[in-house]
Amino acid sequence: MDELVDILDENGNFTGQTCLKSEAHQTGLFHPTVHVWFYTTDGKMLFQKRGKDKKTFPLLWDVSVAGHIGASEPIVEAAIREVEEEIGLKVSASDLDKIGIFKSMQKHSESLIDNEFHHTFLCRLSAPLQDLVKQESEVDDLNLFTIEDFKSKLNQNEFDRFVPHKSSYYKQIIAEVEQRL
Repeated sequence: MDELVDILDENGNFTGQTCLKSEAHQTGLFHPTVHVWFYTTDGKMLFQKRGKDKKTFPLLWDVSVAGHIGASEPIVEAAIREVEEEIGLKVSASDLDKIGIFKSMQKHSESLIDNEFHHTFLCRLSAPLQDLVKQESEVDDLNLFTIEDFKSKLNQNEFDRFVPHKSSYYKQIIAEVEQRL
């Protein structure tokens, strides 16, 4: 779905401008997104397998929930909305623990340049995996991976099945989750 997004400068500051998400991706304009990482108290992290029709990284494992923030939409409201849309779970603002903003620049092709600032949250997953309802158009599958297994893959650069975020990003997410266990 094409939607209006806020345009940011290279430092993540709002420029006062908006454009369609498709235009931001075509021209490489920076814009904000949300990432919500779910974890369980027994040391697992929820990953989603991106849908087969996604323009970027189809069928690769990625962050539990991710999405664009609509123009002038409050960040936390966008996170809550995306969680409900993508995995059918209702969370509140108090469930979300913001751990940072991460700059990401990925040139997929001449006409698809993804320059984003990911507002990143952690959230404890209390619902069983089988109770989650994936958004068919966005999510192919959901699965829990142990932190130890995921760390092992990260340390051995076995990421052919995962979206190639920077390893420093993944390492910070793991460290933040481990602090909460």
